[in-house]
Formats: sequence, structure tokens, C-alpha cells
Amino acid sequence: MDHVREPSPVNPLPPGVIALVLIIMGIEAAFSLGARGIVGGPEAIGWRLDAVQSYAFSAEIFAWMWETGQWPAEHLIRFVSYPFVHVAFTQTLFVCVFVLAMGKMVGELFGDAAMVLIFVMSGIGGALGYALLTQSPVPLVGGFPAVYGLIGAFTYILWRQLSLVGAQQSRAFTLIAFLMGIQLLFGLLFGGTSDWVADLCGFATGFGLSFFLAPGGWARIRNRIRRE
Repeated sequence: MDHVREPSPVNPLPPGVIALVLIIMGIEAAFSLGARGIVGGPEAIGWRLDAVQSYAFSAEIFAWMWETGQWPAEHLIRFVSYPFVHVAFTQTLFVCVFVLAMGKMVGELFGDAAMVLIFVMSGIGGALGYALLTQSPVPLVGGFPAVYGLIGAFTYILWRQLSLVGAQQSRAFTLIAFLMGIQLLFGLLFGGTSDWVADLCGFATGFGLSFFLAPGGWARIRNRIRRE
């Protein structure tokens, strides 16, 4: 008698999402355990600070590279390394929650490789926007610009779905408007940095990349070019 496999009550996560979360949480675990003296010995207490100094994105360093025309690998890596280094466990936890939620939806529709590419490129886009628009001396650290790129891809999905049913496409931007509003409110109440610029640029990068990386995206662009 054939056995019928019952559907799992929980949809499996795309491998790319699992990999991103494991990398982010693994780094955070090393920092947290090192700060408590559980691993790494006495020097492990400063692992987080050392990582921020070595891998956070710096608008000042970017300006120096631009002015001098020197692009050393140790500083270029900051474009892709800063989203994996966080200043606190709470920040790490929120980033992972967003990666699990948004990464799952984007990965299932776009594919694993496209989802990871959006995460990485949105981090780069967020860093560039932060450097060019703020010139802030405060280092950029944490995965929110990359996460906002996934939110941008998710917004593209909603935007396309609304267009197919003839609904108002501006509704797709409700989530990003809400998140930006929350950031503005917290900034007014408690003060803040210019990180929101990186987040918004990360969102724009993810949304823009989705036109190319979404299934059938290239075909739609080619057809539009041909019609013009």
C-alpha cells in the first residue's frame, strides 16, 4: 500500500534565508559568548568593537578612497561586511526576524540566488547612499539597509499583484511608509543618526533590482524597450 506523505504544517525556509540567518546569528553568538568570557579568552571581550572598527562602513573612508583613487580591499570589503556586524543582540534579533519573514517571501518567488543578491546589493546601495547623502562621521553597521532591500523586493511583489487586479498600486508602499514614519517618530522623540538614509537607499535598491530579478523581469523590460 502506497504511503501518502502529508503536507508539512510549516513551509520550509529557502536555503538562502537559513544561510543568512546562521551567519548573522553565528557572528553575534561569538561576540556575546566572547564578551562573557565563555570563549576566546580575555581578548574576546573586545571582539565586537574590533569587528566594528574593521568591518563597519565608514563614509569618511569612502571619501578618502574617492579623493585619492585608492581602493584597498580591506576597506572595499566594508560594503558587504557591515550588514553582518551588529552593535547589540537586540539589533541582531530584529534583523534576523525581518530576514526570515521577507527573505522567505522573496526567496520563494524570486529564487534563492536572487534573494541573496538583493540582500547584498541593497547593503551596498544603502552604504553608497549613506556616504554620498550624509557624509556622516558615524560608522554604518548592522543589517537593516540590506533588510530594507528585501522589503523593497516584497513591495515590488505587492505592486505587481495590485497592478494585475487593477487596484491602486500605491497601497504597496504602505509598509515602507509605516516603517519610515516609526523611524522619524523615534528620531524626534529620542534623537537619532542618519541611518534612515541608508535604509531608504537600501529599499530603493531592492525595489529597483526586482524589475530585473523577478521572474520574467528581463522579458518585460525587453518588450517595453521594443515598443518604445
